[in-house]
Amino acid sequence: MLSTAVKLARSPSIKFLGKEGWAARRSAPIAAAVSAPSVAASALTTAAAPPPPPPAAPTPINIVPETVTTVPPSLYSDTPASNMRKVISRRLTESKSTVPHFYTSIEIPLDNILSLRKVLQKNFETKVSVNDFIIKASAMALRDVPELNATYDSKTQSQRTFESVDISVAVATPTGLITPIVPSTHEMTLTAISAKVKDLATRARDNKLKPEEYQGGTFCISNLGMFGISEFSAVINPPQGAILAVGGGERKIVPGKVNVESGEKEKPGIQTIMTARLSADRRVVDEATAGLFMGALKEYLNQPKLMML
Repeated sequence: MLSTAVKLARSPSIKFLGKEGWAARRSAPIAAAVSAPSVAASALTTAAAPPPPPPAAPTPINIVPETVTTVPPSLYSDTPASNMRKVISRRLTESKSTVPHFYTSIEIPLDNILSLRKVLQKNFETKVSVNDFIIKASAMALRDVPELNATYDSKTQSQRTFESVDISVAVATPTGLITPIVPSTHEMTLTAISAKVKDLATRARDNKLKPEEYQGGTFCISNLGMFGISEFSAVINPPQGAILAVGGGERKIVPGKVNVESGEKEKPGIQTIMTARLSADRRVVDEATAGLFMGALKEYLNQPKLMML
């Protein structure tokens, strides 16, 4: 005889009712889970209960931020922001919070420019600064890559490209930074750019610029090389699509070039290297276009005689 465990194991876990079984199940009465009187009584009790009172409105609390400082008031002074500082604060805060910045950097040798400056000063008694060369080279690069010579209108969400290259040059004044414009920079000579920048910078520090001389522009350059800064990132000045941040030249050891065909290697040398960083609006240009502009800028600065044509 089989044991009880074996019988249970052999018996199917699912029992099929069949046709007769289903008829018996359908004819069987269904037991009520809750009696009718109890349900009615519960409904009456719920209907008689008064609605809960509405929650009280929260009392507004005015929280004033407290300035915590351990420095005694006799050791510092508070100066109200000037109107220019307020405008700078508002515009640059708006720029960093709404304009999608991206950055591209490149190292550019300056030795050929420094040599040409000496030749111009010795043979022609013409003085032009490195910044004048950078402005001229940027104008030529913008002429070659016009996609960067553009602005962006956030209201209409449209990009506007200009034929004329009007470069804004950042000038530090006692009341703040201002960017006077050098109009039609691509058509000007180095000496004309030098004279124009000197005139604009002088009148900017004296607060004698006209509104049309610093409002507008299609591209901006900020140079901190004269302050000993090697490189930095500038904030885009809307609606312009890009700004070029220029650092000072530094003497660096660079490896010698290698001739691929012969395998000969040149000796390492020392060059004056400048780092330029472009801050661009991703809504106006993409990374590839910014790379084309930076490559053109390096080519003009590395061969400054091209700017003389």
